[in-house]
Amino acid sequence: MTSPQSERRIARIIVEGHVQNVGYRVFVAREAGRLHLAGWVRNRADGSVETLIAGHAAVVDEFLALAARGPATARIDSYRVDEADAHALAEGGGESGFVAAPAA
Repeated sequence: MTSPQSERRIARIIVEGHVQNVGYRVFVAREAGRLHLAGWVRNRADGSVETLIAGHAAVVDEFLALAARGPATARIDSYRVDEADAHALAEGGGESGFVAAPAA
């Protein structure tokens, strides 16, 4: 039998393209809240947006599909997902909910 903790997934997403100042972070925060996921999102100095998302693996997978599409105002040229850990989640202060983290 699988334990609930083993079904938890933490993922780091990096999107590049026209993703800053077009509502991408607002879109991500809204979808994470709707799906009851924890994590954070922030702009990066190189023009990309980084998101850390945590929750039940199936729900994280649903979120990843949405984040890959983004809002209609964004243009995503590159989308990368890496597995992450609780330390990365804490880095942006998103352990108990979803927050906008300071730019990196």
